[in-house]
Amino acid sequence: MKLELLTVGTELLLGFTVDTNGAEIARALASIGVEVARRTSVGDDRAAIQDALGAALDRTGTVLVTGGLGPTRDDITKHAVADLLGLPLDFHDEIWQGLLERFRSLGREPSMTNRSQAEVPRGGTVLRNRWGTAPGLWLDSPRGLVIMLPGVPIEMRNLLAHEVLPRLAPRGANRVVRSLTVRTTSIPESTLAERLGDIENAVRPLGLAYLPGLEGVDLRLTSWGAGEAESDVRLAAAAEELRRRAGDHVYGEGEETLAGIVVGLLRETGWTIGVAESCTGGLLGGRLTDVAGSSDVFLGGIIAYDNTVKVRELDVPEEMLRQHGAVSEPVAAAMAEGVRRRLSVNIGVGITGIAGPGGGTPDKPVGTVCLAVAGPADTRPRRTIFPGSRPEVRARAVQAALFMVRQRLLLAQGTSGPA
Repeated sequence: MKLELLTVGTELLLGFTVDTNGAEIARALASIGVEVARRTSVGDDRAAIQDALGAALDRTGTVLVTGGLGPTRDDITKHAVADLLGLPLDFHDEIWQGLLERFRSLGREPSMTNRSQAEVPRGGTVLRNRWGTAPGLWLDSPRGLVIMLPGVPIEMRNLLAHEVLPRLAPRGANRVVRSLTVRTTSIPESTLAERLGDIENAVRPLGLAYLPGLEGVDLRLTSWGAGEAESDVRLAAAAEELRRRAGDHVYGEGEETLAGIVVGLLRETGWTIGVAESCTGGLLGGRLTDVAGSSDVFLGGIIAYDNTVKVRELDVPEEMLRQHGAVSEPVAAAMAEGVRRRLSVNIGVGITGIAGPGGGTPDKPVGTVCLAVAGPADTRPRRTIFPGSRPEVRARAVQAALFMVRQRLLLAQGTSGPA
């Protein structure tokens, strides 16, 4: 089954509100085999709503609308839909009495504008909203099915789960749209594509999408129109093939983060970590402490932005700074070793770079970052140039540092050589 999703709200078009509802609805519908064929956003304008809704009904015959069901003047979705379908609005006293009880339980009195929330297009089914004041509506008309939900995320989410999905599930014919994401990092999209080769043929009939971002390239596999068990088998086999071809650049699946993987490996290894950051200003420490329970393995960090701090707190030699400059592999290595000694940790990480937009030179352009990981056996530095704005360079530097730590920890577990 296919349907179209129509999100209503001028705030969506102005960019003041991000349409998170659309993504959440699409994922929920996919789980029961309902495919979102198109997503459209319009403002709080009667003609725009009717144009978009009419076109969607002509294409698929089923539309889920969110937003514009409140009591204020700009909440006109229900009226626009009823007018388009030629249906009068009937006042439902039971809805109004329920609103009165809800407001009184909160110590409030509704305004007369709230009465509009008790109006229902003739023939529509009311979807009871126990989490807010605007009920959802299920309208099976000769022109097609229109489902209307409030735009408030918690209300939409609960109505979708409790009222809409159970009604739509039988129409999915026990077929699901399932996706699995394999996460890679520290490899450009083009290089990854070369390594994967004719992977699209190898994973058929699944779909494969490359999703590049600041943390790497996600590979999203999608199974369309099969049952749950068959979809899961297909996705697992395809993910294994992606792992085989992409090698150690694959670090996780789904919502797993590289920081979470690193914290898990540190626990398994029994090691601790400390960080010394210059251009990233604490972002690496922040990524690690985003992981619940990271206090077991992350002891702390030193933000050594100025050279005097690098010398005083991390024992970076002044002569090294004069000879190589703060952004250099020797200095990154000295920072990693310095924080390792200072905090008495197993792994020390050093990051120094030129995040921009100024400060670059012909030898060290903007985006130049030097990283190092110091472990019990040795220290391994790396110099690279990251593209993008200042925030993007910093984010990519942190991800690269986490990747280097992961590689060191895998070695420590005895997978391939000394730590």
